[in-house]
Amino acid sequence: MMPRPTTTTVHLLIGVVVLPAICIGLIALVGHDPAGDEKTDSSGRFEYDLAKYMHVDPKLVHYEQVREIDLAMKIPRAVSVGPSDSIYLAGDQQVTILDRSGRRIEQFDLDGLPWCLAVAGGEHAFPGRVYVGFRDHVESFSPDGRREAIWPSLGGRTVLTSIGVDEENVYLADAGNKVVIRCDVEGRIINRIGRRDPARNVPGFVIPSPYFDLVMGMDGLLRVVNPGGHTIEAYTPDGDMELAWGKPGLAIDAFCGCCNPVNMAILPDGNLVTAEKGVPRVKEYTSTGQFVSVVAAPDALLPTATAAVETRPGHKLLVVDLATDSGGRILVLDPTARKLRIFEKIEVTPKTP
Repeated sequence: MMPRPTTTTVHLLIGVVVLPAICIGLIALVGHDPAGDEKTDSSGRFEYDLAKYMHVDPKLVHYEQVREIDLAMKIPRAVSVGPSDSIYLAGDQQVTILDRSGRRIEQFDLDGLPWCLAVAGGEHAFPGRVYVGFRDHVESFSPDGRREAIWPSLGGRTVLTSIGVDEENVYLADAGNKVVIRCDVEGRIINRIGRRDPARNVPGFVIPSPYFDLVMGMDGLLRVVNPGGHTIEAYTPDGDMELAWGKPGLAIDAFCGCCNPVNMAILPDGNLVTAEKGVPRVKEYTSTGQFVSVVAAPDALLPTATAAVETRPGHKLLVVDLATDSGGRILVLDPTARKLRIFEKIEVTPKTP
């Protein structure tokens, strides 16, 4: 079991919430005309050159894109990996299932727009069961797409943004109520995790926008993003916080913007993969927060040079979702390009003494 954070550590975590204003202020004040059509004199206006943050030292990139799969969905929302490394994609009121090579093997329809998705592994009480999260409730499906159950609505303020599973629990990230809901495999609520509780050294989640992710760690601890604090926190199923790490900033090992990271996944060795918005980048960390490498640099995810600061509807860079498979491949769902990008680790030459 990892050491529980001290009260001082938690106070520092709460304090970093104000620091992201530095990052988001820099990104917002780019001197870019929101309408995009009018040429104006930029003298007297704030300008900030993000170019140096869009470039990543190639020595830090330890992955390469080996494949990209075009998706027929208009807005793909979520990706998950199931048995035999089958790939599940949710979006456009449907779930599409691909085999490991990317060939479509199944598809089933949904009655609404999915927000998130999880597929149970072999350790789960129902291996291969598909859990689809809608805004206020969950529906479960058999591996072949037959609906098994519709769970009760969790209420009007609920915004479900992520689902995680272990042997006998289903964890729901509720961005609307800023809490993680732990359920049994049939949807009965067991407890809630992450509500602010100074007596238990739990700072509470800060969620400025509807990006709130979680994943079950290899050590039995639930990793939850606290996006407004730029931290990843580790909880026991009963809600005790055992570990927290992360810091705001534009540096490659930090998390920038108002609320990052936005999504994460776990590799077979227990390392975490994170995704950020604003300055989009995908990175790898150890389970305790040491930066390992870059998976995808901003220039690999940006369709145009101005996409990161574009504000017009229909021109915003959509947030990527992440999944990993048993071979350590990293699947990046790119809804802006409507592609699934697959990354594999490359051989890195060790430094000579």
